[in-house]
Amino acid sequence: MMKRNMPFIALVLTVLCLNVNRVMAQDRSYEGTITIVPVRLEQLGETVHIDFDILMKDVKVKSAHGVDLIPQLVSPTTTYELPRVSIKGKNEYLVYERRLAVMSAKAKKNYKTPYWVEKNQKKKSGVIRYRYTLPYELWMADAGLNVQRDECGCGESALMSVEHTFDKVTLERMLVPYVVTPYLSYVEPKVEEIKSRDIQAECFLDFEVNKVDIRPEYMNNPQELAKIRAMIDDLKSDVNVNVKRLDIIGYASPEGTLAANKRLSEGRAMALRNYLAARYDFPRNQYYIIFGGENWDGLVKALDTFEMDYKAEVLDIITNIPIEKGRETKLMQLRGGVPYRLMLKEIFPSLRVAICKVSYDVRNFNLEEAKEVIKKRPQNLSLNEMFMVANTYPKGSQEFIDVFETAVRLYPESEIAAMNAATAALSRNDLVSAERYLERVKSDGCLPEYNNAMGVLSLMKGDYELSEKYLNAAKQSGLDAAKENLEELAKKKANTAEIEKKNK
Repeated sequence: MMKRNMPFIALVLTVLCLNVNRVMAQDRSYEGTITIVPVRLEQLGETVHIDFDILMKDVKVKSAHGVDLIPQLVSPTTTYELPRVSIKGKNEYLVYERRLAVMSAKAKKNYKTPYWVEKNQKKKSGVIRYRYTLPYELWMADAGLNVQRDECGCGESALMSVEHTFDKVTLERMLVPYVVTPYLSYVEPKVEEIKSRDIQAECFLDFEVNKVDIRPEYMNNPQELAKIRAMIDDLKSDVNVNVKRLDIIGYASPEGTLAANKRLSEGRAMALRNYLAARYDFPRNQYYIIFGGENWDGLVKALDTFEMDYKAEVLDIITNIPIEKGRETKLMQLRGGVPYRLMLKEIFPSLRVAICKVSYDVRNFNLEEAKEVIKKRPQNLSLNEMFMVANTYPKGSQEFIDVFETAVRLYPESEIAAMNAATAALSRNDLVSAERYLERVKSDGCLPEYNNAMGVLSLMKGDYELSEKYLNAAKQSGLDAAKENLEELAKKKANTAEIEKKNK
């Protein structure tokens, strides 16, 4: 039974397929060719421009039919339908006009007005130029252009072939100032085999007239002696310190003869030594008595903050008349001795100062020890040990920068400490501190790291010519960071020129 009916079923299917194909061919709404050619799909500022051309070749739409071309912006998340282009046959166009004529106000308000409507009743070739703009939204950055074709007006559409389809909106290239990425180079300090240090405390001891013995409870002596004891006690409590020498330096005020001042100064320094020797177990041969001379430098320093008449004349005598040519006599004679007597009473007592300077060695530390020492007694670390500690932290981190800040504070005369502190300041864009530290470096041209830091500083300040000079000098010394910075300089110059050109 099944076998006998198979040829009949096949014949019916064949006839049905032929009929469907014939109906589809007969129901096509237009003759000719319609082609979409994109012109622009671009974001400029706050606007997206959608431009394309519709090329028609020998197009004739059947009288009762029409074809709608529906542009769409399509992203992975959103499909946005743009106003359509509608090409209608003669009767279809009349229907369209009648529908508009009888449309209510509410319906007109909700009606999506086509971009283009035209009546087509005979073969036509030409171009419809579609030019449309939309406010730019973020999702449009990933949107492309599609054009759907609807021939029956029933919502059944097919994707048209779009030549050179725009897969994405072309985003406007926004010109913003180029942010320089500096390439920095730090200087590794030399290892200190023996870490020799010294520390000192000044004390202004009060002695009875022409006496050299210390009275610990006399006038300000308790407070002054306490300063020296605190310094020594702190050193003795540190197991990493070995005291090598104690210098007791005595200074005299300028009045009287040099011989008398020397005798008094040395006698008072000896008294301070005896005071300390009675309280500490340092060997006697570790103490050294030094006469510092008449304290003229101290007098000049005191005058800086002391208001008095004829101060300029006093300073002129101190500066231009040598001691051996009668400096003190000239001061005593100036203005009838008025300024001299005032200084004798108000300033000279503070010039009779004794300084206790302690010289000591500190043992060397391994890295793990140094990381702990820097938290409590950073003065016990060498620059090299601090450098090792800094490099246990990420470069540019606050901990990394803090170590170099500590180093330059404890070693203010070290050019290497100043160099590294300047470089650390540049890493956080602190140009003021970087410049201040770099001013401390005197052997500037000898250090490629200095030239690199100066080149980066000049670049970040906008002085491109000076930056290039320093960076080229560092590059010639073989510093790789300088080569990278020269590339940054070139990018910054090009970016600056482009922005200036656009703003003209």
